[in-house]
Amino acid sequence: MIVKKYRSEVVSVENPLADIRTVTLRPLEKAYKYNPGQFLHLALDEYDPSRPWPESRCFSMQSSPDQDTIRITFAAKGKFTARMAAELVPGKEICVKLPYGDLFSSDHDKAKSVFVAGGTGITPFLSLFTSAAFAAYQEPRLYFGVRNAAHNLYAADLEKARGVNPAFRLTLLDEEKDGRLDILKILGENGPSAVYFISGPPVMIKNFKTSLAERGVPPENIRTDDWE
Repeated sequence: MIVKKYRSEVVSVENPLADIRTVTLRPLEKAYKYNPGQFLHLALDEYDPSRPWPESRCFSMQSSPDQDTIRITFAAKGKFTARMAAELVPGKEICVKLPYGDLFSSDHDKAKSVFVAGGTGITPFLSLFTSAAFAAYQEPRLYFGVRNAAHNLYAADLEKARGVNPAFRLTLLDEEKDGRLDILKILGENGPSAVYFISGPPVMIKNFKTSLAERGVPPENIRTDDWE
């Protein structure tokens, strides 16, 4: 799929938690084209075709490709995301470049898929879970860890996922009550032949990937969303 630049308008900005924002974008010219699990580059400064692409950051698209709009969720932690929090308001025009990545596009076995997500790392999975493509997965399992109950912002999308694929099973861990995700326990429940998709903080991704590899999970069965 060819990467294209899209002039876009901010439709809405939700601020469910102090440091978390979900932004909805709509295209101003041509329709967005991307696959589930892909990501975009978002620029705040105006794009001039005669100059290099302005400073930007990567964000996973959490909406499914069959929707007219794109949703992204971010935490305002650094200088650029602080600018996003301040400048992205309804009606604001920006430019995004997409699509990038092949998290679900590259060939993989859909018979036994395990999705492991920490916090906002669930967003690229949601683009698959809420699309028709998710119906092709047999008994998919999601292990989703959140800091506390207030950080589970995705109940509506996860309920939609059950509608797309009735075999979908969710294990939700509230870190304050249940502790953190345990990749060895997850491996014990699903075995080394499953395909593992991992998304979350970089340290979590690195540690989980290493643990799976050391215990015999083939490299092609470990898929990570670690474009940062």
